[in-house]
Amino acid sequence: MNTAQVVIDPAFRIGEVDRRLFGSFVEHMGRCVYGGVFEPGHPAADDAGRRGDVLALTRELGVTVVRYPGGNFVSGYRWEDGVGPAGDRPRRLDLAWKSIETNAFGLDEFMGWARAADVEPMMAVNLGTRGVQEACDLLEYANHRGGSHLADLRRKHGAEEPYGIRLWCLGNELDGPWQVGHKTADEYGRLAAETARAMKLVDPSISLVACGSSNRGMPTFAAWEATVLEHTYEHVDYISAHTYYDPSDGDRPSILASAVDMDAFITEVVAAADYVAAKQRRTRRLKVSFDEWNVWYQSRLQADLDRDWAEAPPLIEDTYTATDAVVVGDLLVTLLRHADRVGIACQAQLANVIAPIRTITGGPAWRQSIFHPFALTARHARGTVLRTEPTGPAHDTARYGPVPSLDTAAVLDEEHGTLAVFAVNRGDRPLALDVDLRGLPGLGGVEHLTIDAGADPDAANTADDPDRVTPQALAVPVVDGGRCTVALPAASWNLLRFAPAN
Repeated sequence: MNTAQVVIDPAFRIGEVDRRLFGSFVEHMGRCVYGGVFEPGHPAADDAGRRGDVLALTRELGVTVVRYPGGNFVSGYRWEDGVGPAGDRPRRLDLAWKSIETNAFGLDEFMGWARAADVEPMMAVNLGTRGVQEACDLLEYANHRGGSHLADLRRKHGAEEPYGIRLWCLGNELDGPWQVGHKTADEYGRLAAETARAMKLVDPSISLVACGSSNRGMPTFAAWEATVLEHTYEHVDYISAHTYYDPSDGDRPSILASAVDMDAFITEVVAAADYVAAKQRRTRRLKVSFDEWNVWYQSRLQADLDRDWAEAPPLIEDTYTATDAVVVGDLLVTLLRHADRVGIACQAQLANVIAPIRTITGGPAWRQSIFHPFALTARHARGTVLRTEPTGPAHDTARYGPVPSLDTAAVLDEEHGTLAVFAVNRGDRPLALDVDLRGLPGLGGVEHLTIDAGADPDAANTADDPDRVTPQALAVPVVDGGRCTVALPAASWNLLRFAPAN
């Protein structure tokens, strides 16, 4: 068996875990909204049409913030279509996903759902086909107390108190040629700056996210961030990053190493932001909003779009495997390791569309394999991320070259004296991990949970077999003299928990 070691010491700190790292994403795409979070007439739906089974799973997942309403959808969206009496709302063509948007679910319904799910809303404004005035109008409707036309319109629609939305995205992926309203970095940067200035006149308390690159492979990557932030740095609080990892080519060693790419992406975005800060002589440091990330079998998308216009057609309803769960767990490890600079992260999406929660219209909802590492990380990654520098073997990948087989993050909850260690074995052989806890005397082992993709890498949860892939308990870690050794299965995500022994 290969061996590895990690030393954990409270003197070496990265930063506090922002609860907004455990965000999700609800877009008007496929069956994420209609048949996902919202399905009037479903046996589990409440009077407002919200699926109670999906709400319960959202709470169990540990989601803290939800980005809405897109995504590509927002770049052609008229927010006014989704407020007021449902019977008066127009049906529109959604150019992003070749769908008919009924507007039965809009801002007012989303805010009711967010309250029921106990999540913070993160609203995106349309800077593809619209601009400054429409963004300010939406903000006034949502956040102004009353005495203005749009605030009073919200009250007329039944929301007496302001929604108080604090997080706002200035558009979506406008670097992408696929985006309705695609712009150059200078065009977008100037529009985003003008919009930011005006929105903060309406409500100075809001935080704003400028669009970064749609992925690290974009030909404009880094230059886009630098140019956009030249325009917007003084007005925004975050720069976004998006990435998806596609297992479709069957290169399992590479997909298991996807976090190597995410790690480099974050480092490079931070470097671009800090370059602009240095150039403009600014001491304030921006954070990254990694507000779209996941595993996505992207090669399947075109087949879903080769159809006529339809209401809420199934789109990219990927069935996730045990291998995918290990990858998602490792991406979460990467986000934790950058806790000093990543302030928001949203896994895309919440229900049905590349999602941890799947449903059948009129039928059950269930947890996909990727649900479990997210839920356990959200539950136990509380406190301060400690710097870990594991040593151990490496292995070759076609996509990323040699990569470390072990990836780790450690989170210390000083209030309760507990420690959570997240360890991913990306290799194809079991790994004996020596955990050095001498810097945290008095800890004893509590639990070792694993998701093992080595034995059955393509195992997946379905409506008929919803619990095929679940975390399994291994031997409780035994701490002796401040050290313990645990066995990490090949291709596995692991949670090791420690607490005061007395």
